[in-house]
Amino acid sequence: MEIMGRDIETESYRIAIDVAGRRVVAHVPERLFSDHGERPSHQAAYEGIAEQRARIETAITQLAQGATPKPPYDTITLMPSSV
Repeated sequence: MEIMGRDIETESYRIAIDVAGRRVVAHVPERLFSDHGERPSHQAAYEGIAEQRARIETAITQLAQGATPKPPYDTITLMPSSV
């Protein structure tokens, strides 16, 4: 997993993983890393990404394969170049 930074416009973090030998980049909403619906600090977001790594990777893989992840990971979206 590669964390490519925060996307201000979409209020998400760009995360890349390899799926079947192909690089897939997704927007992972920062609200997944907040307890109260507020924007998490950069540190809290990175800690949340680390804690939820397996679930995030599973959701991105499912999206890349045309499936829908379970909530709340169904809010993750693939970047157009990854579709």
